[in-house]
Amino acid sequence: MTHGLSRLLHAKTLAVIGGGAWCEAVVSQAQKFGFAGDIWPVHPRRDTVAGLPAFRDIAALPTAPDASFIGINRDATLDAVESLNNMHAGGAVCFASGFAEAEVEDASARNAQAQLRTAAGDMPILGPNCYGFINALDRVVIWPDQHGMAPVDRGVAILTQSSNIAINLSFQARNLPIAMMVTCGNMAQISQAAIIDALLDDPRITAIGLHIEGFTDLAGWHAAAQKAHERDIPLIALKAGRSEQARAATQSHTASLAGNDAGAQALLNSLGIGRVDSLPAFLEALKLGHVCGRLHSATAVSISCSGGEASLAADIGQAHGVTFPKLTALQTTDLRAALGPKVALANPLDYHTYIWRDTGAMTAAWSAIATPDVGLSMTIVDIPDAKRADPTDWQCAVDAAIATRTQTGAAVAMVSSLPETMPQETAAYLMAHGVAPLQGLNEALAALPALVRHPPQNDLLTAKMFANIKINDELTAKSALAKYDVTLPARAEDAASLQDLAFPVVVKGCGIAHKTENNAVILNLKSQDEARDAMATISGASFAEEMVQDGVAELLIGFTNDPAHGIMLTLGAGGTLTELMQDTQHLSLPVTEAAVDAALSRLRIAALLDGYRGKPAANRAAIIRTVLALQNFVRDHLHGFVDLEINPLICTAKDAVIADALWHQSEPETSP
Repeated sequence: MTHGLSRLLHAKTLAVIGGGAWCEAVVSQAQKFGFAGDIWPVHPRRDTVAGLPAFRDIAALPTAPDASFIGINRDATLDAVESLNNMHAGGAVCFASGFAEAEVEDASARNAQAQLRTAAGDMPILGPNCYGFINALDRVVIWPDQHGMAPVDRGVAILTQSSNIAINLSFQARNLPIAMMVTCGNMAQISQAAIIDALLDDPRITAIGLHIEGFTDLAGWHAAAQKAHERDIPLIALKAGRSEQARAATQSHTASLAGNDAGAQALLNSLGIGRVDSLPAFLEALKLGHVCGRLHSATAVSISCSGGEASLAADIGQAHGVTFPKLTALQTTDLRAALGPKVALANPLDYHTYIWRDTGAMTAAWSAIATPDVGLSMTIVDIPDAKRADPTDWQCAVDAAIATRTQTGAAVAMVSSLPETMPQETAAYLMAHGVAPLQGLNEALAALPALVRHPPQNDLLTAKMFANIKINDELTAKSALAKYDVTLPARAEDAASLQDLAFPVVVKGCGIAHKTENNAVILNLKSQDEARDAMATISGASFAEEMVQDGVAELLIGFTNDPAHGIMLTLGAGGTLTELMQDTQHLSLPVTEAAVDAALSRLRIAALLDGYRGKPAANRAAIIRTVLALQNFVRDHLHGFVDLEINPLICTAKDAVIADALWHQSEPETSP
């Protein structure tokens, strides 16, 4: 179907089905943009649409169109799609609403998208409930409204479910060359992943921006991310909303900690897709990707003729995870030669104005600090518009930035502290010479980390869940985990077996998720009599376990099956303060030893694990061994897996011990 999608996006013939204002607008926009192919309106009663002769029905068309805009009601759309599919058309944009988005208000909409898929067969369709697309490379426009795009020879692609956001982005004034604007609406048939795959086949597309409301087709996303990585094309995400995690096991701490946006972020990380949080940063990230491609690290050097700008860059960079490395001895030597003795050398650098208008000296200073071993070399320059000042006074800075790029080969950006102080002519000139013109210091520094090159994981672990969910209590879970390379406390399941334990012990109730809150755990029992009495006081079944001595820290380890994002590992501070601490890291499965180790280091309690204030360090190798063993457990129970929580994992200097476990597994419903 990707081949068919390419035919749709690069159409040479266009059918416009319907005669309303929207259809007339499609014809008008296509003509205005310079579409060179034939346009064939289809209407059963009108002789002309937008001044072009109309065909009475789809069957009367001269040949199967490459692309069709279907601007008629929902029910008629189904018939039109079927007719186009039968004549082997290239694809269609389904403008009509009243499909899945209307199910709550309209019961008849519940099966509409399934009917649309059946009618389409193998013919690709965008939508329903979408505007279509604008191909500025080949001047192919299927768009029923105004837009702000212009023809380009190369540029970025933007893909969004929201037609209104697409319209707004088309009118951007940030000097970003947009090659493709594609909306996909309800995605009844073609997923965003499939569209990404098709866009990656066009060598004129330099970066792809993704406004994502929700994920479907995880295997397709993984394949598209791998393809983008192989072709070194940046993918930039603006993820909206919160995932609805279809998980009935809300008794676990992990379920609450791993909800909301954590699954989406873990998935994007595993796919190597950079993320920003605003539309302005989205556009700047795409511009940076268009000019500089993917960056090797979230590090920067910054040079400006203002101490205020230098400190502002440092503060904003810290907020976005951008670091400014200290100057090397060679950089210091070269800068001193270029700037003289009166400038305090640092990164970010205030080089003062001693050398302003001396393009050679400015180039020497900027080239001294701009090195290929940092992610991005920034020079902060604001250029007013020609109506209020003479912009030629800043040409020395533009020329120095370009010369620096030429001499060093580094990724170089000229950054205006304000979005509006980057004239369009200057931006175009900089881009033509390989310098990224970034508008707004905050947006630029938000964009930088999103361009860092991260390869996608080799695989994504997903599993189907069923409606019938079984809660496996602590004893059941630990009995199952005992077959894996994990450490479990010795336990007694009845009073007669207490003599086999080393004291002190803990007594717990069976089948209770939150034992502390339900008074179902009694700690530090020092004799058989105390343990026997404690077991008698707990309602229902109970058992005793040896208490772990000399714990350094307590961790939570949770695995959750999120249908929207795959199976996710949550690592965090554990014990009774888990939800209060909210100290967690989230990774998509499968994970490696190195990934687990890095995630542990990012926790706020990492200092405890490493040995805090002279106390012993936890055995990190034992922690990682346990996590990987639990991952093996999840793999072995993948079919119907819901979640597994270890809380706490008590970490000592010698080992990591599973003190509590809760496991949910789903099964297909059996027929009576």
